Amino acid sequence: MGIEQDPAKYTPSHTRFQRGSSSIRRRFRTAASGESSATPSGGVSYVATPLMAGGEEYDYAAVDNDFYLLAKSYFDCREYRRAAHVLRDQISKKAIFLRCYALYLAGEKRKEEEMIELEGPLGKSDAVNKENVSLERELSTLRKNGTIDSFCLYVYGLVLKEKGSENLARTVLVESVNSYPWNWSAWSELQSLCTTIETLNSLNLNNHWMKDFFLACTYQELRMHNESLSKYEHLQTTFSFSNYIQAQIAKAQYNLREFEVVEVIFEELLRNDPYRIEDMDMYSNVLYAKECFSALSYLAHRVFLTDKYRPESCCIIGNYYSLKGQHEKSVVYFRRALKLNKNYLSAWTLMGHEYVEMKNTSAAVDAYRRAVDINPCDYRAWYGLGQAYEMMGMPFYALHYFKKSVFLQPNDSRLWIAMAQCYEAKQVYMLEEAIKCYKRAANCNDREAIALHQLAKLHCELGHTEEAAFYYKKDLDRMEAEEREGPNMVEALMFLAQHCKSKKRFEEAEVYCTRLLDYTGPEKETAESILRGIRYEKLDVEHFPS
Repeated sequence: MGIEQDPAKYTPSHTRFQRGSSSIRRRFRTAASGESSATPSGGVSYVATPLMAGGEEYDYAAVDNDFYLLAKSYFDCREYRRAAHVLRDQISKKAIFLRCYALYLAGEKRKEEEMIELEGPLGKSDAVNKENVSLERELSTLRKNGTIDSFCLYVYGLVLKEKGSENLARTVLVESVNSYPWNWSAWSELQSLCTTIETLNSLNLNNHWMKDFFLACTYQELRMHNESLSKYEHLQTTFSFSNYIQAQIAKAQYNLREFEVVEVIFEELLRNDPYRIEDMDMYSNVLYAKECFSALSYLAHRVFLTDKYRPESCCIIGNYYSLKGQHEKSVVYFRRALKLNKNYLSAWTLMGHEYVEMKNTSAAVDAYRRAVDINPCDYRAWYGLGQAYEMMGMPFYALHYFKKSVFLQPNDSRLWIAMAQCYEAKQVYMLEEAIKCYKRAANCNDREAIALHQLAKLHCELGHTEEAAFYYKKDLDRMEAEEREGPNMVEALMFLAQHCKSKKRFEEAEVYCTRLLDYTGPEKETAESILRGIRYEKLDVEHFPS
């Protein structure tokens, strides 16, 4: 950029020193005035640039390209305004895109600084990107003139999305991906604007294999996990060795709560890509849920050595300390994750969980609210808000948030159980509604085996003895199949023994009583009492036949 171009090849308006200060130009002209244009001052040789085909016009691409490369260097150093300034007079499509994108990012950078200055690192702010007004004006003009390319359409889509013009933003982003399908950033922005299946189906997208990646990702965000899984498995037949697709399949299985499958996929991913950190926080969630201390410890150690300054690494280490019961230390690492990326959804939600464990409900509510501000479709954050308000003894508020969570994730038994427990609270006490929720939980693969037992107890409380017996029997069968013992089994055996005795089904009652005799304490005494009652009733039947 410091070398003047050959005046014989370039007109004055395309020479670099034309951009410089007048004093520099004067000094250059003075030094060169007495010399032939063929012999540059200082012995510097001019670089000859080939003419365009036909020789009618000069090829100014070399000059433009140098400006572009200088701007790109500033851009890569995150000196966005400097990059935009370098390109202020360049008219190639590439240069216009880089200038507009640099200005957009400069505005975003300043907006984040204002948010921190005005409200602190964890607060909210009304700061806006001040570059968006001029960018919208320029890009809309280019689009109307038909001189806009797919990359400037992408920037225009970003500006419109931030303004709140979602319909136009979708239209513009569809134009961008149809024009150039390989820009995944444009697909990602388009996906964030598809909040319903109807919106997705209304998009006029060209057929392309990148469209399949987009649909698979959007299905996942719309909680259509089976459809997403099907798409990714179809893509895997072509992209057989794609770690990205493998990770997305694991994500779909994780949302379907198939933790065993997820664990196997991540183990294979780590064998193929041992220094991978992306998506590993999800793997740590699985290990946390399964209480695999050693595996989680190994994973935390591994990501710490690979790159400890990544939000995913901080979340994994936070999960490790949480599993150890060191909740204060866990919060420290989740906060570190948020310093690295304040919009890192998992960290807000997991930090909320830790505050719930620490009984700091106000901090938990704040963390969960930040999570739903970032992504209103995050059912875990809504569920966390419900839990926090339940802890504060506000079941009606809790119900509101639990309803939001089950709307987003209707196949998760834990959410239905939480809502049912709210309906059971004394302030609400709507047992019929609680029964409906427990039934939904029982139909959603209730792994914790809570729903059947609670259904039996509620029916018993309402005097529905036949329904109570039905659910106690189902719960008993399940406990036997899973070889589980405990107070629930004793309760089921006692109810069924008494119920069968009252219905004159003495053989069944004796079977349940015989099993109760294996226990010590009041259960055994109750069983003996029921057996005595059965014997007396049998004698009455024999002596006084009907």
